[in-house]
Amino acid sequence: MAQPKCNQKICLLGVRIVRGRFLALIAIAIGAIALGFAGAHASIGQSSSNIIPNLQPFRDPSGFVKTFSAAGSIDESNPFFQDIGTNGRRCVTCHQASDAWTVTPPHIQERFENTRGTDPIFRPVDGATCPTDDVSTMAARLGAYKLVLTKGLIRVGISPRAGADFVVTNVDTPYAGCNDTTNLSMYRRPLPTTNLGFLSTVMFDGREFPFVGEPKPFTEAEILASFQQQAIDATEIHAQGPQPTDSQLQQIVSFETSIYTAQSFDDHAGPLHIDGATGGPVALSNVNFFLGINDPLGNNPENLPFTPAIFSLYQNWLNIPDREYDEHTAARRSIARGEEIFNSFPITIQGVGGLNDVPLQDGQIHPSIAGFCGTCHSTPNVGDHSFPAPLNIGIADASRRTPDLPLFTILCNNGTTVQTTDPGRALISGHCSDIGKFKGPILRGLAARAPYFHNGMAADLDEVVNFYQTRFNLGLTDQQERDLVAFLKSL
Repeated sequence: MAQPKCNQKICLLGVRIVRGRFLALIAIAIGAIALGFAGAHASIGQSSSNIIPNLQPFRDPSGFVKTFSAAGSIDESNPFFQDIGTNGRRCVTCHQASDAWTVTPPHIQERFENTRGTDPIFRPVDGATCPTDDVSTMAARLGAYKLVLTKGLIRVGISPRAGADFVVTNVDTPYAGCNDTTNLSMYRRPLPTTNLGFLSTVMFDGREFPFVGEPKPFTEAEILASFQQQAIDATEIHAQGPQPTDSQLQQIVSFETSIYTAQSFDDHAGPLHIDGATGGPVALSNVNFFLGINDPLGNNPENLPFTPAIFSLYQNWLNIPDREYDEHTAARRSIARGEEIFNSFPITIQGVGGLNDVPLQDGQIHPSIAGFCGTCHSTPNVGDHSFPAPLNIGIADASRRTPDLPLFTILCNNGTTVQTTDPGRALISGHCSDIGKFKGPILRGLAARAPYFHNGMAADLDEVVNFYQTRFNLGLTDQQERDLVAFLKSL
């Protein structure tokens, strides 16, 4: 679902990544109580309709991100930007252009400061750690909304599918009132509502698609229907409103499927679409896509072989002649080397649910797979998986639990006990084998939308690369890590 437009201060002056800022907010809350001041700033993104020009730049930590609209501009009279719920929320409340159409902690914290925690994103239904949290004072709201303030996490309540082959036996959570074993409370990042034309499934757990027993390529009509269902659920659950009209749904989905977002400028490399490079959202809007394109698991309907060379945006920057060296050359070469690493660095894939524990094309289970980044990020120049393929790479493992997340103990019908911070796809499929599985999101516009992974585990792209470095024993050199991070920032 969407979010209200942000004001110029938040969208244009840049992202301020200050890890200690949450403590500063506590001090502000105490000061507010002591002074007893009244009134609140206008809620961010709640003003009257407007037009956002095509390709308007928004500052992010490493440069600028832009959105290209096939309609020519972004019309905020669209229901995506309008209040069609009952609690003041709009789709744009959690999906802002300045954050590559999701929402990020620095901007959320500014909204808290500006409104003393009353902006529509701060609603107990899912913005709080539990709907029963006390939000009567500013200090109480700081505690109730700490996960959305520090990690941009929204509470998601889901019950296991009827007839599931497992039961949840215990919920160890720091949040009183949200320890139910039948309706579980998970905490996840809002996914971007842009570049939707490249999706093979909707939501981290795929819950907006019709459930089928085996993975299959969904038709275009089914995918559009899933976008509409997502808009319905978001309005009814997050905005606590009635089901949108057919016209409203059509307008929301039409808007979401007409915009393309990508990094357009890097502070060190400069513009990302010149001198032979094809970064930015305009080139992205012309990328060819169909369900199963370049799929490594045999689901390409054209029966073409998989290639791990996923990205071809910066090939021409790889060998910039020394005679053409300028202030951007070193950064451009680094980005190009990072792209080459993404495309060709060998990865031994082990212990990944959805890959190493299921039969592959040859009908055999392979405990070890010789792969690449593109094995799981196969869509050319986009980076998600082009075919529904929820995977468990260990993000939700109990060993990676942080004190601010719950821990679920699950007993499977086969007698196995599993502990996880988020059951993921298993709640939708009802299969114990799907515990901890999530889809891989689109990789474009990454620099503008930290933190990363479904639970905000990685604060920045350095931490993302470090996760893969340790999880898969990559053996990247320090320079290779820097190059890979530079490339990911350029997407």
